[in-house]
Amino acid sequence: MSDAGVRQMRVSIFDELSKIVDPEINTTITELELIDEVDIQGSSVKVDLHLTSPFCPAVFGFKICQDIHDNLLRLDGIDDVKVNVSNHFMAEQINAQVNSSPPPAPQP
Repeated sequence: MSDAGVRQMRVSIFDELSKIVDPEINTTITELELIDEVDIQGSSVKVDLHLTSPFCPAVFGFKICQDIHDNLLRLDGIDDVKVNVSNHFMAEQINAQVNSSPPPAPQP
């Protein structure tokens, strides 16, 4: 992928991430600055993030991470998404479940 292609992909990814809301406090994850790193390797994307606190309710952590996984997989040119949440008491379980989930159904 060209540098311009990577830049455009990055813009698309961050546009999508800016739509994901932390359901507990109804604020986007980009406004909360929860995204630590986005790594693009061809059609694969890895997103590193942290949650608002190490004891954020696990149901909200799962929801945020699943939304990242599913929303980014819907973007053209992305075939694989790995989400890596850190600094949370259930990080290992969240990462395992989200990263083994099937791709989302196509939007009509």
